[in-house]
Amino acid sequence: MLTEEEKNAGLVGRIIPINIEEQMKTAYIDYSMSVIVSRALPDVRDGLKPVHRRIRYDMSAELNLSSDKPTRKSARIVGDVLGKFHPHGDSSVYDAMVRLAQEWSMRYPLVDGQGNFGSMDGDSPAAMRYTEARMKKITDEVMADIEKETIDWTLNFDDTIPEPTVLPTKIPLLLVNGASGIAVGMATNMAPHNLCEVVDACCAYIDNPEIECEELLQYVKGPDFPTGGLIYGYDGVREALLTGRGRVMMRARTEIEHTASGRECIVITEIPYMVNKAEMIKKIADLINDKKIEGISYINDESDRNGLRIIIILKQDAVASVVLNTLYKNTPLQTSFAVNNIALVKGRPMLLNLRELIRHFVEHRHDVVVRRTRFDLRKAEERLHIVQGLLIAQDNIDEIVHIIRSSQTPDAAKERMMERFGLSDLQSAAIIDMRLRALTGLERGKLDAEREELEKRIAYFREVLASRDEQMRVIREELIEMKEKYGDERRTEIIYASEEFNPEDFYADEDMVITMSHMGYIKRTPLAEYRTQHRGGVGVKGSATRDEDFIEHIYVASMHATMMFFTEKGRCYWLKVYDIPEGTRSSKGRAIQNLIQIEPDDKVRAYINCKRLNDPEYVNDNFIIMCTKDGTIKKTKLEAYSRPRQNGVNAIVIREGDQLIDACLTSGSAEVMIAARDGKAIRFNESTVRPIGRVGAGVRGISIEESDEVIGMICVEPDSKQDVLVLSENGYGKRTDLDEYRITNRGGKGVKTINVTEKTGRLVSIQAVSDDNDLMIINRSGLTIRTAVSQIRVAGRATQGVRIINLREGDAIASVMAVPKSEEEEPQTDAVAAADAAGTTAEAADGGNAPAAEQ
Repeated sequence: MLTEEEKNAGLVGRIIPINIEEQMKTAYIDYSMSVIVSRALPDVRDGLKPVHRRIRYDMSAELNLSSDKPTRKSARIVGDVLGKFHPHGDSSVYDAMVRLAQEWSMRYPLVDGQGNFGSMDGDSPAAMRYTEARMKKITDEVMADIEKETIDWTLNFDDTIPEPTVLPTKIPLLLVNGASGIAVGMATNMAPHNLCEVVDACCAYIDNPEIECEELLQYVKGPDFPTGGLIYGYDGVREALLTGRGRVMMRARTEIEHTASGRECIVITEIPYMVNKAEMIKKIADLINDKKIEGISYINDESDRNGLRIIIILKQDAVASVVLNTLYKNTPLQTSFAVNNIALVKGRPMLLNLRELIRHFVEHRHDVVVRRTRFDLRKAEERLHIVQGLLIAQDNIDEIVHIIRSSQTPDAAKERMMERFGLSDLQSAAIIDMRLRALTGLERGKLDAEREELEKRIAYFREVLASRDEQMRVIREELIEMKEKYGDERRTEIIYASEEFNPEDFYADEDMVITMSHMGYIKRTPLAEYRTQHRGGVGVKGSATRDEDFIEHIYVASMHATMMFFTEKGRCYWLKVYDIPEGTRSSKGRAIQNLIQIEPDDKVRAYINCKRLNDPEYVNDNFIIMCTKDGTIKKTKLEAYSRPRQNGVNAIVIREGDQLIDACLTSGSAEVMIAARDGKAIRFNESTVRPIGRVGAGVRGISIEESDEVIGMICVEPDSKQDVLVLSENGYGKRTDLDEYRITNRGGKGVKTINVTEKTGRLVSIQAVSDDNDLMIINRSGLTIRTAVSQIRVAGRATQGVRIINLREGDAIASVMAVPKSEEEEPQTDAVAAADAAGTTAEAADGGNAPAAEQ
């Protein structure tokens, strides 16, 4: 309550109740906008934050520290900027000025520093009382024409001194030097670029204002960092230039050299932008000491005034490329630059792509050129007016002298001259101030020449102001002049071949045997560990599985391939071969549930090996054909499965009681064969199966009895010269020419493919093979045999075949797979042959299911 005295004093109504929540919101918004506009974000026109702009202006206009003047104490510069324009801490000004002088921070430094301005090792600069500075020559171009009314001005914080709101820079600083800053609720992180490339892009935009951003990429290749290095992959660069946001992967520049003793060493000559060299070396040393990086015996920094040089000497048996890739993965030798092109456009923060950045700069230069031309025109017209008056005085010099001598005051003389010769006040004043030397004939000639020159300049200025094309020509010529004066070669090399960091660099592209047990344990083993035996061998131990487990699937793929897993429930998962844990031939492996997110009650039934999943043409020209236990088949373009997802996708709708049993990769013109356990098989061309989408159930492939079931499917490409190999559960098998199976319509009952008897047992496998294949057979007890297909004779369609493998009592065949033939073989009877030679092509081992293009 107000007292009577307060009421009488007129305080009634001056206290306004407000909601504290609303007040806090308003105050915080005001604060955040102040930080965004007045501190953290650069202006799109000159690329400078307020503190940088104030430093530039103070050094140029207030202290006259142009590039041809002596340096002055940094403390003097900082104090002047603080007292006149930037009422914040002195460290904010000094740190900003120091960064403008650091050649490893700025692509084109704007301050010429003398003294200790820090180092790439993260050393702090000397105190401002010890260092001196002045402007670089390139900064003169940033300040050029500021006195010609080219920009808008505002008063400083105490309304005593005008300061520029933007600088009339001839150089697109925002693109060539980049910027970084953290505001409230937003941040900016802009990469530096090469001046020559940016100028070429600006000229292209001037020539064609409708040019697309994509077309500008042929001029601006990507960021050009002051520390050089490599940009590894172009996708992030392209995204950043086209959208304003992207992640650029940077790598150190390295060379492989040899010491005097012949040992390999990695020499680092350039490091990624903004990486602290000393911290990077310490990180590498710590990883070596912790045994996280193997193969390095010594690291030392040999950098000097001639350049950066870090030497890493390797151990005797270390492979330089493998060690280097490990360093890229685990240390700042490879790091990323997250581009976020946010700048102030007319006081508002906006995300800008390359074209927009260039457009705003060119518009700024257009405004500067127009205002400068108007200023020059006005000054030229004013001077011409004076010169014309002086020429009139020259023509009438005797009378002018008489008027001046006979007048009591200068003002009276001016009045008389204005009446006598029709002069203006300015002309009369100029005549009054004229020196006696202007009476000579030589001065008359100079005035005539000046008048002619002024008339030409005025005509030119009017021509420029009358034509936008002329204005753009001026901008273009000045940009080219900047390129010729300050342009240099690109420092950062862009590696276009590798789109991003590739884990495949850590693994040789060798062939692997991938095995999966009945209970879902998976592993990869080098193909060379498996040896060749003759037909009838008993095999070697292939896996130490649990008593109730046995190897159910076997597959061959190269280390860099992508494995596609198809489960009983009709789902598809993806896994790189190098992500499958390696094991010996006798090890158990790892549960598949730990590698892919497969449901507990689901099982993997089919694999597809694909090395070109990211090739648009390939995935659109090839298909996946799936077959279920009840004889349903489905055909879908590979493209539908070309985008791996961590949780997998539905590949086929499985009806109740049915399950997926096989999947094949085809070219679209393969011959499809489906075999049933009772010994029947059907052959038809895949063209009779219409491709459908990923979500679908498929159509009837073969008709079987209720007690029967499909055991496998093969897809044989035209001209592949493959035979059909079938194998029964008791180890009997045979090869049969494909042409012995007549082509029928899909959905039929098929024809006999093997004479099923009590001795042979029921059918367990059907494979497409040639003499270039070996047959790998694994039985339920875990024994493995590898035998050459060429040793299995070709027999008729209805025969029972020959014994392929001798099975112990109670044992049975679990899995059969055709693999590439070994390159060396020493014939032995029931004995182990020579080890397989390295270098077989796993891409040919799509289980006989790969199209010819993949084989």
